[in-house]
Amino acid sequence: MAIKFVPEKNLFILTTQNTEYQIRADKYGVLKHVWYGMRTDCDMEYLLDYPQVGCTGSIYEAGNDRTYSLDTLPQEYSCAGVGDFRISAVAATHQNGSSALDLRYKTHSITKGKYSVPGLPSVYEGGRSADTLEITLKDTATDTEVTLKYGVFEEPDIITRCAVIRNPGSAPITLTKAASVCLDIRGGNWEWMHFHGRPTMERQVERVPLFHGIQESSSVRGTSSHHQNPSVILCETDCTETCGSCIGAAMVYSGACQTAVELDKLNQVRLIMGIHPELFRWELKPGEEFNTPEAILSYSSSGFDTLSRNFHKIIRENVCRGKYKLSERPVLINNWEATYFDFDEEKIIKIAEQAAALGVDMLVLDDGWFGKRDDDCSGLGDWFVNKSKLPCGLDGLGKKIRALGLKFGIWIEPEMVSEDSDLYRAHPDWAIIIPGRKPMRGRYQLVLDMSNPDVRDYLYDSISRIIRDCGAVYIKWDMNRSICDRYSHCLPPANQGELSHRYVLGLYELLEKLTTDFPDVLFEGCSAGGGRFDAGMLYYCPQIWCSDNTDAYDRAKIQYGTSFFYPVSSVGSHVSAVPNHQTGRKTPIETRAVTAMAGSFGYELDLNTLSETEKEAVKEQIIRYKKYRHLIHNGSYHRLSDPLADNYAVWEFVSDDKSEALVHGMVVRTEPNMISCTVRLRGLAPDLEYRLDGTEGVYTGNALMNGGILLPETVGDYAPVELHFVKSEE
Repeated sequence: MAIKFVPEKNLFILTTQNTEYQIRADKYGVLKHVWYGMRTDCDMEYLLDYPQVGCTGSIYEAGNDRTYSLDTLPQEYSCAGVGDFRISAVAATHQNGSSALDLRYKTHSITKGKYSVPGLPSVYEGGRSADTLEITLKDTATDTEVTLKYGVFEEPDIITRCAVIRNPGSAPITLTKAASVCLDIRGGNWEWMHFHGRPTMERQVERVPLFHGIQESSSVRGTSSHHQNPSVILCETDCTETCGSCIGAAMVYSGACQTAVELDKLNQVRLIMGIHPELFRWELKPGEEFNTPEAILSYSSSGFDTLSRNFHKIIRENVCRGKYKLSERPVLINNWEATYFDFDEEKIIKIAEQAAALGVDMLVLDDGWFGKRDDDCSGLGDWFVNKSKLPCGLDGLGKKIRALGLKFGIWIEPEMVSEDSDLYRAHPDWAIIIPGRKPMRGRYQLVLDMSNPDVRDYLYDSISRIIRDCGAVYIKWDMNRSICDRYSHCLPPANQGELSHRYVLGLYELLEKLTTDFPDVLFEGCSAGGGRFDAGMLYYCPQIWCSDNTDAYDRAKIQYGTSFFYPVSSVGSHVSAVPNHQTGRKTPIETRAVTAMAGSFGYELDLNTLSETEKEAVKEQIIRYKKYRHLIHNGSYHRLSDPLADNYAVWEFVSDDKSEALVHGMVVRTEPNMISCTVRLRGLAPDLEYRLDGTEGVYTGNALMNGGILLPETVGDYAPVELHFVKSEE
């Protein structure tokens, strides 16, 4: 098994193909973190040193041993209120008003297979071998218990973590913090990378040195957010794409979350990830338990490239589910940037006719087809067709679309309601609004209370009817605002702190029911673009609209940041019109295409407005994309440049058998007398020979990986790059 227990040392060793994770329950029952890094086949506690540090208390059992302090000890799940003054993983308030937990080892179990998390998405085995370690800790003064769960996937070097907090006692307790992972790292010279942004500029990479104190990236918006993705990388200062130590962590959660990193007085690093405590209060009645969301961990000694591929594999193959997780996705046309709200059946059919002629597989009808929806001020919640726009209804439109040889998909925003809607007038208590306060409106809309089962039932019935009526095989599930004014009519006043997490649980319950009952429907997540791009949503929606910014140059940067954790198959990406609607920038149609091909490919424009030359280009792009689609979605992905710093954005896809490689990207600016640019490929077989399509050039894998290849000479800015290498048969 991948998990070993050494009883004479109370040592747990979690082993993957290349890494090792060590935990020890010491003589006082404190669960210590010993090691996470490369496989050593050695007890690594010899590296732990316990100096006497002033103003650090010792546990009572340690007597006068001032070198034993929870405030300096590397721990597996740090507790608040008992002398560890660093950031904590768990905190609770007891019936007597005290807020302390002192968790000690009680028991453990090791089992074959991967645990699951009730009501929450989590990594599943999916054909991979996995083992589970559960370590139960008990508070020294109360009956409170915490079980730490570890899932170990030997390949691809993945460890998952979550916690279950139980109240076996006779009095309720209130959880005020319940993190998914605590990771203490002793030694090293560490920096951290997080992925910040804003709407239309998501997941921008920022790498900064740690300072002594606490650094945080978090969201209190009710979603994982555009602003701070729930993922983080800790890396040593010399770490690059291809060498150096780094640890990645990603939450399988779509709500308000927090990543906190502390560099302490002994230069130890502590990482805490989980539900954001600012919006979290949870009453645990006697006999109840609370399950934290899951976090995914991976370590690499060979840089970010390896780390990313570990996450890509586990998310693509063991988080995403259903028919479309590995299968080919349809090339689609979405009418949003072509028409916005100003459309009727004739316009949509005209777009569909041109799309069918050019080889598109599916038309997706976006916002504006329902209720009184001529702008974004009304109609949300009224999920019945607007007959003034579509007199034949969705079913009639769907039949006409299918008659052209296209599949039909549709946009919805189920979690929202407009004040000007029949739904809100009938059920104002279904909206998240604090009684007696005027609500904050975002995009002129309010948020439905997804913790309310009546809301979920209404949405299930509405969405099911839509799918059946129009034969939709694709649903774009949008969410266009953050959540505030938190109040649920389903919860008593004392339990309003549970709403934020209960909202997410309700959303997951609805998605689970819909994806189970409609297994042939491809669900795409969206939140004003990429505002809820996380592994939790990917459990239900195998692709997510990456950003509402469709400008090719900006998208190269957005998709670069996204690629550190999320596979290309999860990225929704389209070719849009120029001048671009978000930036006004003009980029060549071929550059827009190769950028959009780094994802689930499609078009976001009125194809009828293109010139004949551009239409021929679209035809050829679709043919080419379908030729490469298997390689793009299921091959290994490699970043060959940093578009935030370099004058070019270039990336590579390599087939699993290493017989084929595709290099895509753009040269941002062309200069006179330009210096040649060389990129080194990765992931090839060193001794194989590769032929470059369209040329007589044949190169060994060693040559392409060590010497590289010259990028073609370019004319104009944002010039496209495409180099296709195949194993030479000569």
